[in-house]
Amino acid sequence: MARSRQRERELARRRYERRRLREQQARARRRHRNTVIGATAGTLAVIVGLVFLVIWLTGGDDTSKLKATSTPSPSTPAGSCAPITPNPPAKDQPTVPPVTTKPATLQVKDVKVGTGAAAKKGSSLSVTYIGISCSTGKVFDASYEHGGTPFTVSPLGSAGVIAGWNQGLIGVKAGGIRELIIPPALGYGPQGSGSIAPNETLIFLVTVKSVK
Repeated sequence: MARSRQRERELARRRYERRRLREQQARARRRHRNTVIGATAGTLAVIVGLVFLVIWLTGGDDTSKLKATSTPSPSTPAGSCAPITPNPPAKDQPTVPPVTTKPATLQVKDVKVGTGAAAKKGSSLSVTYIGISCSTGKVFDASYEHGGTPFTVSPLGSAGVIAGWNQGLIGVKAGGIRELIIPPALGYGPQGSGSIAPNETLIFLVTVKSVK
């Protein structure tokens, strides 16, 4: 009888141990499953975050590029001059003939032909002038800004003025008006001067008061 009870107790103990072992194994499986799920969710969250970051950065760049291409800054195309504004540049001043293309060489045009002897090398001229920057279409200097006082160019050909004047005023006559379009090489070159930008093409309208 004692042995029978002892055997029952042993069987019960074994059943308890097996049940406890199964519960421990079940808890271990649940912990492992939760760990895997948590790690997977974390990884997915990181991946999604990276994807959104890449899309945002790429979209920002595209937007910047779109703005840059859709709203170009106003500028003068290469090889042309900006419109002259205002024109005439001031009250009681002559209208400056429009210049559409930027020439590579000195351009001379008589807007009005004067009378009398033509200027030659060594002549002494008395002139008024209007100077305009090709790139902006704006006046950078003019006689009317200095009270309209005539300017002396002497001796023509080697006077203390830019080469474009020494060459371009040959042949003018008193009372004449001549337009000069002067490339940088015959103007102020790559260094510019004051309000005149480097490598600026210059437009001058020169009114000849006298030739001696």
